[in-house]
Amino acid sequence: MRDCYNVEDLVFVVGGYWGLMKVIVDLALELGFRVLVIPPLEQEDVLFPEKAIVVRTGTSYRVRSVFLVRTSDVLVVLGGGAGCIQELVTAYTEGKPSYVLVDTGLPTDITEKMPEYLDYRKLAPIMKYRDENTLLRDLCDYLKTETISTKHLARVG
Repeated sequence: MRDCYNVEDLVFVVGGYWGLMKVIVDLALELGFRVLVIPPLEQEDVLFPEKAIVVRTGTSYRVRSVFLVRTSDVLVVLGGGAGCIQELVTAYTEGKPSYVLVDTGLPTDITEKMPEYLDYRKLAPIMKYRDENTLLRDLCDYLKTETISTKHLARVG
């Protein structure tokens, strides 16, 4: 990610600090990126890294997922469960493009069978990848072409 965008202009938005999200948070902070964590109420008492920005909304997992997507400019799904699938559908209905890694062995692999657009409105593409390097290259290309002053990248799963 450092090669495709300035660290000052990119914010990683995650829904918690466990599993793969914890790995992403720790690595992003180590590389100098800003990280915004929006944990669900049930996880608000977790010890978060000092440099992370934590917004405790007092909401459930599902509502927190809506905040995560609405806060972001693009959604990246690297594998997960029903919550990630909800976030994918929310991103589509909010007109935010999604980059989805499939063939991970996780429930989100069912998204491979989804069309690029979920309905006739064609609100935002859902792009699927079997290779994380190709996903990252395409994501970087997208971020370089966008005119938003600060990118908010939701990473879920």
